[in-house]
Amino acid sequence: MSLVTTGHSFVGKHAGVYIGAALKAAKSLDNLTLLEGIKYKAVVNGASTSGMIADATCGFTDAGSLTLTERVLTPKRLQINTDFCRETLLAHWQSNDLAAGADNVMSEEFAAFVMEYVGSAMADAIEASIWDGNDANGGQFTGFTTDTVGTMVTDANVNDVASVTLTVTNIIAQMERLVDAIPAAVYGKSDLNIYVGSATYRLYVQALSALGYATGAIFGDNPINFQGINLVMCPGLPADTMVAAQKSNLFFGTDLLDDVSLKIMDMGAIDGSDNIRLVARFSGAVQHGNGADVVLYK
Repeated sequence: MSLVTTGHSFVGKHAGVYIGAALKAAKSLDNLTLLEGIKYKAVVNGASTSGMIADATCGFTDAGSLTLTERVLTPKRLQINTDFCRETLLAHWQSNDLAAGADNVMSEEFAAFVMEYVGSAMADAIEASIWDGNDANGGQFTGFTTDTVGTMVTDANVNDVASVTLTVTNIIAQMERLVDAIPAAVYGKSDLNIYVGSATYRLYVQALSALGYATGAIFGDNPINFQGINLVMCPGLPADTMVAAQKSNLFFGTDLLDDVSLKIMDMGAIDGSDNIRLVARFSGAVQHGNGADVVLYK
């Protein structure tokens, strides 16, 4: 990977404030259960019970059953390694901000911008992998809704709802089909969410607007919902795909969240080159717990 520049956005001395366009974090992480400290693998346990409550007796009478399920979460190690020549900065960005002479040092403002920009690109990649990534592809881990072994798609216990192409006119009816498939034991749980992609989220808001609702009143401190179930916008979720599940039943695993960081190195003092290098190493994977408590619209 190399740093590619187009055009000349800055003329003369720059104020030192750089803004990366359309930066976003891995928003889905706010609505998943985070598992840290996984060096290799972790077992995600699910449990279901049946007939455990019985009439009281004077003795001990075994009744009911407890069924445990196990799913394995294996974080995949990923990295960013890229460098670019200092001359690119001198020619295209902030020559006035760099000290004069052969030992020009990158300004703190631009270093912060580069790290923010690349860090946001990393967050975008994680967001995409969470839902639709494929471990077979470089730089990705397998997502919840990917068509491969071990995901919601291939879990026979998951409640499947066949999808159609979503539009403004059918979005409400299709979301009702999703809600109808939510198991009674899960419906009404405080951490139950409907996870949708950006396009689906927009269709729903447009449908509300067409019905005459004051959609502006349901943003801010009042999260948007569907029939009382919190609606979560996940940019990485593909179009025409929705998931209904509890936050406590969807897991993102990594070594340590604090390890998901970037380092920027001036290589001049190391190898005498005029290069600046970016390095990041991190890991990630997702897994659901009890498939019987999940509804997949796909």
